[in-house]
Amino acid sequence: MLSEFGYILLFIITAIVFTAVILFVAKLLRPNRPNVEKLTTYESGEEPDGNANVRFNIRFYVIALLFVLFDLELVFLFPWATVFGNETLNHTTDGLWGWFSIVEMLIFVGILILGLAYAWVKGHLDWVRPEVQEPQFKSPVPVNKYDAINKKYS
Repeated sequence: MLSEFGYILLFIITAIVFTAVILFVAKLLRPNRPNVEKLTTYESGEEPDGNANVRFNIRFYVIALLFVLFDLELVFLFPWATVFGNETLNHTTDGLWGWFSIVEMLIFVGILILGLAYAWVKGHLDWVRPEVQEPQFKSPVPVNKYDAINKKYS
């Protein structure tokens, strides 16, 4: 007879085996027709231009983090809306539940608005394009040699 931990171990082993079997069956059933188009790098529907190892503007990450932060408010607003409309809670508290939940959500949204205003005032939402600086290095290799190599590998 298994102990409580034995059941948990059996459950974990079953989950791992089930996942491995499903992945193996999917590999057998899926079509595998690679071609040049499928194996190219995909960048928002555009042809890749240049090397991928370039520096990105830090503002890209800041805007992405702000988006995630303010997008998560929906995760909290939906359950609040479902509980806010609960008629049983409103009847048993003579409407106090509704007022409490409205004030609670106004405080939450107010904090979000303050955070957005702070980010706006600090300039985190302004997108400034960096100026492209031409390298000052003078190569001893002629430009036509670079063009020949680029034509060969493109």
